[in-house]
Amino acid sequence: MSSATPTPAAPPARRLPLAGVLRLGRPSEIWFKPALSVVAAIAPPALILSALGRPGLVMYAMAGSLCALYAHNRPYAARAGVLAWVVLGMLGGVAVALVAASLTGSAVVLVTVGALLAAAQKVLCDATLVGPPGNVVLTFVSSASLFAPQTLGQVPGHLALTAATGAWAWLVCMAPALVRPHGPERRATAAALKAAAVYADTGGTGEGHARARAAGYAAVQAARQSLLSTGAPSRRALERLVVRAEVALAAPTEADAERLRVWAASLRGTGPVPQAGPADAAADELLGVDAARPLSARLGPLTPLAVRTALGCALAGHASLALGIGRPYWALVTAASLYQANLTLTWSRTVQRVVGNVVGVLVFLAVVPLAHLGPVALVLCCLAFSFGAEVLISRNYWLGSVCVTPMALLITEFAGHQEPGALMTERVVDTAVGALVGFAAALAVTDRRAGARVERALTAADRAREHAARLLAGPDPGTAALESARRGLAVALAELRATADAAAGEWWQRALPQERVVLAEQSGHRTLAATARRQGLLPDRDPATETEDARP
Repeated sequence: MSSATPTPAAPPARRLPLAGVLRLGRPSEIWFKPALSVVAAIAPPALILSALGRPGLVMYAMAGSLCALYAHNRPYAARAGVLAWVVLGMLGGVAVALVAASLTGSAVVLVTVGALLAAAQKVLCDATLVGPPGNVVLTFVSSASLFAPQTLGQVPGHLALTAATGAWAWLVCMAPALVRPHGPERRATAAALKAAAVYADTGGTGEGHARARAAGYAAVQAARQSLLSTGAPSRRALERLVVRAEVALAAPTEADAERLRVWAASLRGTGPVPQAGPADAAADELLGVDAARPLSARLGPLTPLAVRTALGCALAGHASLALGIGRPYWALVTAASLYQANLTLTWSRTVQRVVGNVVGVLVFLAVVPLAHLGPVALVLCCLAFSFGAEVLISRNYWLGSVCVTPMALLITEFAGHQEPGALMTERVVDTAVGALVGFAAALAVTDRRAGARVERALTAADRAREHAARLLAGPDPGTAALESARRGLAVALAELRATADAAAGEWWQRALPQERVVLAEQSGHRTLAATARRQGLLPDRDPATETEDARP
């Protein structure tokens, strides 16, 4: 191989994909948890308010109830804190919106406030990794609240209702802890084992191996984070299983995929956790090391995303106003829902959003006669669509939008019956405006630093590999040092792949060092395998072979 530094090639011509954008995937394994939780959180307050003849307050009650969609993948100790912050975030967004609505009737000002709120919600949700549904629900509620008729004297009462239903949603989401208190961390560990088994099936070189390996490391990291926030008695046994999954990712040809799947299956229910390794006290101390990036490190790369969101939402809302649409927040929310990690993913979400909303409008036309039978029928229709959205959205975003759209249209009915034809027309126009203007903002605001982040990730991966190789070359590296080096290298390689994938979907940037990324991954995974073998986690080889594996 030549030692000359390769000259970067010109960036390849990029195309926005259409094939596969609407393809259905496998449903989430826990789809029923947010689906049932949101129904249980919405139903009591909505039905009570309808029975009391106050359907106009249902919107404020639903604001708190929708917090039940969050944090179902978190252990209960962590879930309690995350949900509390989600409720406070929802309450803060609604408070800003209601106060703004009570102080000014200027739609231009309200749209601007909504755009700034949407950008803040996007950044905070992405930086804290709060997970699906992310910022979209928060933005939908706060944006709708901006255009709800409001006086300053009504704000405290409406906020109190939101806070009360948010507390009820918190209780609904925490209730399963009484039955299976350690279910989330067991599921996260099982997901890591199954992802490792999928990669092991490829042998590290088969079709789709790169994607399977990236998914495996993401699942392992998610499992580690889950276990860090639990005090389960079986935590150590679960951590050893996560180690076995990580080792399988390092050496797929030597992994027993079937055994990994058997371990994963045994974590269902509340039975004993299988023992996958020796109960070594020194090793146990190492299993809880947190390798996640700090919050401050996650905020920097989100700056272009924040600017895209603020600009796109503001322009979409103002464009809707210019067209004379009565609900510019629909265009604003459409734009806010588009922005993903890079431009290619944003384009895919744009197509999904438009298709889902148009089909959803037709569904609304079919069910609106039923919803007009009375307040209770209206609540039941909203419950059915909220359940359906969670059932379907994990298969593909557009399919979930088919249920979200009629639910959003039906929510407007709580303030009084609307003319269906005009409502449907406004929704379609606002969807088109939000999608076109929002995507145009994504094109205009580029992420120029994506390539620099790849370079930094490459440097970090090279340093982690060199550190592990130096330890392997020594006579007695020490258990703690070797485990720390292996963990650090695994995290660095996972970060490199995630950073490279995100950067590959951006436009208007210099060519990425794809060849260097591939070489760094290949040498890094060889060193990972050698390190795991030195730790006794893999069958022994000839020392000369082990040393060769550690080299780049």
